[in-house]
Amino acid sequence: MDATTIQKIAVWILPVLLAVSLHEAAHAWMANKKGDSTAKSLGRLTFNPFKHIDPIGTIVVPAVMIFATGFAFGWAKPVPIDVRNLHNPKKDMMWVALAGPMSNFIMAFLWAVFLNLSVFFIDSRSTISLFFLLMPIAGITINVILGVLNLLPIPPLDGGRIMAGLLPTSLAVKYNKIEPYGFFIIIALMLTGLLSTIIFPAISFILMTLATISGLDVSVFYSLLSAIQ
Repeated sequence: MDATTIQKIAVWILPVLLAVSLHEAAHAWMANKKGDSTAKSLGRLTFNPFKHIDPIGTIVVPAVMIFATGFAFGWAKPVPIDVRNLHNPKKDMMWVALAGPMSNFIMAFLWAVFLNLSVFFIDSRSTISLFFLLMPIAGITINVILGVLNLLPIPPLDGGRIMAGLLPTSLAVKYNKIEPYGFFIIIALMLTGLLSTIIFPAISFILMTLATISGLDVSVFYSLLSAIQ
């Protein structure tokens, strides 16, 4: 069973929108909790995807990737953070950064619970039933990938912010100088295949764990995932 391009877009669009939007909302929530209300004052402390959508990263890139590779990936507008307002800038920035990936892992778990419930109501002859089986699989996958990817210790990814917070201040200053080149480092890792080598073991382990929670056999989970890739 292979889904058409339109079916793939329909399956992926809601999970992608939620994954990238709630990721940014989580940053805004934690920043506000730690003393910086900048994002809140700009209306970014919300689950409304339209407040977080980046036309390129949330719409164009995922659509192009579905057409080109059968897989969806994207990003939202970064949440503005004024570190000067944080109670403990260095420590609190770590928590703000961690909030994004953690929201993705929580969403992946919730999608797995939804999938577990959906399995009991699936009619293999029904297109609607199949949709509600495939959509949570997309939700699990995009959230796990975003969560793991963002934990890579490469500025400006969240993992880079966390790493900077763990390093002594003098080293953190030098480490943050990598940030202007971070995007190019990620692209280089992607083109050389090293990125998948680095993150695939963690992604695979988490997907297998969530597949088990969802009540699906791992092989069935991956078979259904391949249908929407």
